Amino acid sequence: MLRILGQSLRTGLVTEPAPERDDAELERIGVELRRCLAARFGHSLAIRQVDAGSCNGCELEIHALNNPYYDVERFGLHFVASPRHADALLVTGPVSRHMEAALRRTASATPSPKLIIAAGTCACDGGEFGVSYASCGAVEKVLPVDVKIPGCPPTPLDLLRGLLAAVEARSSGNRPR
Repeated sequence: MLRILGQSLRTGLVTEPAPERDDAELERIGVELRRCLAARFGHSLAIRQVDAGSCNGCELEIHALNNPYYDVERFGLHFVASPRHADALLVTGPVSRHMEAALRRTASATPSPKLIIAAGTCACDGGEFGVSYASCGAVEKVLPVDVKIPGCPPTPLDLLRGLLAAVEARSSGNRPR
């Protein structure tokens, strides 16, 4: 045990430095999101995240939204386990042929009016995979998409900006892009 502890102390810190933090931008987006949610969705937005065949890069960033730094629940966003409880579907990855039927069933189980959001380059346009024997490509080839959040993977701030754009557009009565 002492040998391992000694080796750890000799090795020192081997991680990369933390990324630059933009607390002001996070707070600004969060407060605006909370305001829009209060006007349209009764103070909260329930999101069901669906992995339609991604590499899990986007999921890591989505999970970061729930960590103590971003803590999106304070802005009124929360992730739910059932599409029956969701106001929005957040879909990642190109839609694999095996997930096509499951994604359609999930969308039909989500009560209307619902937002369908494609998160990540693969969900937006098929990414590296495109259309093939194993992939349907972009989410919009399977379901009508309200908002696209590009990026490989999109950062948590990009995800928040995309969710804000979706809620603002829905609040104004326009179809989001």
